[in-house]
Amino acid sequence: MSGSIARRRPNLAWVGAVGVGLVALALCLWRLMPGVGFWDTAEFQTVLPVMGTAHPTGYPSYVLIGWLASVLLQPFGEPALRINILSAILVAVGAGVTADLARRVSGSLVLGIAAGIGTALTPIVWAIGTHADPHALHFAFVAIILWLLVRWEEARRGSPVDPDVLPAADPRHADRLLLATAAVVGLSLGNHSLTLLLGPPILLFVLAVEPGILQRRRFIAACIAAFAIPTVLVRFEMILRAGWFRAPFVYANPSTWDGFWYVTSGQQFHDWFTNPLTGWPKRIADLISMATGQLGPLAPLVLVAFAVTAVRRPRYALLSGTLLALTCFFNSVYPDGAIDRYYIGPALIAWTWLALFGATAVDLVGGRELLPTRGDWPGDPAGQARRWLGLTVAAALLLAPSMAAFSTRAQIVDQSGDQVAQRWTDEVLTAVEPNAVIVSWWSYSTPLWYATIVDGRRPDVTIVDDRNRLDQNLGDLNQVIARFFPTRPVYLIRNGTSELSAVEQDYRIAPIGAPLATNVLRVLPLTSGASP
Repeated sequence: MSGSIARRRPNLAWVGAVGVGLVALALCLWRLMPGVGFWDTAEFQTVLPVMGTAHPTGYPSYVLIGWLASVLLQPFGEPALRINILSAILVAVGAGVTADLARRVSGSLVLGIAAGIGTALTPIVWAIGTHADPHALHFAFVAIILWLLVRWEEARRGSPVDPDVLPAADPRHADRLLLATAAVVGLSLGNHSLTLLLGPPILLFVLAVEPGILQRRRFIAACIAAFAIPTVLVRFEMILRAGWFRAPFVYANPSTWDGFWYVTSGQQFHDWFTNPLTGWPKRIADLISMATGQLGPLAPLVLVAFAVTAVRRPRYALLSGTLLALTCFFNSVYPDGAIDRYYIGPALIAWTWLALFGATAVDLVGGRELLPTRGDWPGDPAGQARRWLGLTVAAALLLAPSMAAFSTRAQIVDQSGDQVAQRWTDEVLTAVEPNAVIVSWWSYSTPLWYATIVDGRRPDVTIVDDRNRLDQNLGDLNQVIARFFPTRPVYLIRNGTSELSAVEQDYRIAPIGAPLATNVLRVLPLTSGASP
């Protein structure tokens, strides 16, 4: 290959990756939530602009990046919108990196682009780019980590895809890439504990690529330090913002050791785990349903694509296959209410396998060798044109199901008209009396916190959530009401009616009469006298 082509290929690769990122960004912005939401969405919209602490595991990496984004994106609107835009940007970064990762794995730029776009169009990935969600950052981190590891393999062993561009190993460059990987893993662990599942696959991959690395003790120590330093440093955000430089919103109390460990280790959710030895027919059925829902008719090809990857890129198959298996197993025993978000890593991986599957199909049709993988550029111009045409057809076929389902998926992920939380919050804050206390629960507490803390509206209103009650030892629901009722107006927002019978023994409760806020109840005395 001539030197000019060797230089042109990386440039084209970067153009392709950036183009995919821009497409993903446009898709997410098109369906972006315009403001505050309910549930964890509003929590993150509250926590990030004030650099506070979110629910376990605290998400300090996301908080720090989100605070910076909130500052830099000020021209684009209110804080809630800025944090939503951050998710769109993070999905765009992850999709762009996935495109170059798939290019390196498959040896095809056009299939890499198809894989990046296909990943961005996968409903679970597209959806997390439409509102505040730390899984968008996790998606970007996973893509970057896999990309760095594949680049490290190329620098350590030479590129099987571009032997003219990277003909031989470059140990010094390889060491820098592995150190960078360790640092990014540390930052990723500061965002989401799913990063722990990357540990075994990375170790297996590193040993497969460089079996003698265990003899390099100083370098191993450097990698451990590169991982540990960001892992520890980002968590000082939780300690400092819960203590000396206290933020307006802090979940639990991570300024103490018990509180820090409670948040960091996610103790609150440990009892969510189920028995991994039971219910496997349903677990497998759920996994098949998830794969079909996200990939459509491509889902059955994923296992075939993995087999192809195992033959053509065995070390990458070891890395990605182990990670996908561990993630799917973990998801099956941890039935989170929104478990689909946990499959963003497997979706990314599946698209890289499909890209290599497409390249292999073109090679088989063209009668080319299958080992090792090759690029888009055979020696003769006619062969080059035929291969480019074949790869383009393969890319189009891989994207066809996503394009056919484009309108349906756009409707599923669409949050561009979702202003329910904003209108509900406006109604509540307009209806409640001055100096009110609202005894709420999580999904509705969070937009109220956003309005009172970030927007600065109705600072006279106090939001008492089940979390506050625990952290401040306020007692049960009746004890909280009794604490405030003599001197302040008290309102209730509960999840269901199971607790209300006990309240109605001592108080009378009545709706506030707001059209949207029908779940907001005023606490009144049992007698018909004036309310406090």
